Amino acid sequence: MSLALDSPDLALAYERTSDPQFKHGQILVKALNIGPGEQVLDLGAGTGRLGAYVAELVGPAGQVIAIDPLPLRVDIAQAKAKPNLEARVGRAEDLSQFASDEFDVVYLNSVFHWIADKPRALREIFRVLKPGGRLGLNSADPHRLHQFRRHVAEIFNEQGIDAPANATIPVDQQELQALLSAAGFVHVETRHHTLVDFHPDVDSLIAWSRSSSFGNSLASLSNIQQTQLRDVLAQRLEPFRTPDGLRLERYLIFATARRPAVAGASG
Repeated sequence: MSLALDSPDLALAYERTSDPQFKHGQILVKALNIGPGEQVLDLGAGTGRLGAYVAELVGPAGQVIAIDPLPLRVDIAQAKAKPNLEARVGRAEDLSQFASDEFDVVYLNSVFHWIADKPRALREIFRVLKPGGRLGLNSADPHRLHQFRRHVAEIFNEQGIDAPANATIPVDQQELQALLSAAGFVHVETRHHTLVDFHPDVDSLIAWSRSSSFGNSLASLSNIQQTQLRDVLAQRLEPFRTPDGLRLERYLIFATARRPAVAGASG
């Protein structure tokens, strides 16, 4: 996975096409029951759409800080800034810019599967949460490929093309629970969600995938291979066409947990 593949066009495309992430981000935020006056950290905030939504929930007495490792996306997020919403460059693995016990809520929406050093990120999140603070995240399920990714993998196999290395590092439900518990979190709850997206056509689907992966999706393919893939994929996905567009499912694991309110507590 390379952060260097992002571009101004990809960042702008993500701002336009990230409705799927925004919608399941709203599901995550609802599960965290974020309310007025709370201090919230949005990790991997992208262009800041969900952060702006959460800023409305916390109101003028609250604060949302949205960080992302991609400066071009932070630039777009900063255009949404207001007194209770700030965007910065940063990574989940290093939250040294924040004090310990600073936030009521930390969430990662479509982010955790990109993080290589998950234990380190969780230790940092634990540190910056207040005692009793809440963590929420969602992540790709390694045992259930999104329909788009599954069809792409099948096409690679049928055409004898070496599949690109997986840019994400997903963990399954059991591994996620173990990681959260090892980091000290309690009241860990995980659940599977099936999400349904509609894309106007294959070109918009591929563009969404590229912008969502900041250029990593299919980046190793030649132009000829990308064109061939696009044409085969268009035929393959035609049975999924509905009046609302191509109907495709994605599969995510959602998790919520708390930092213990009292040191050494468990549950």
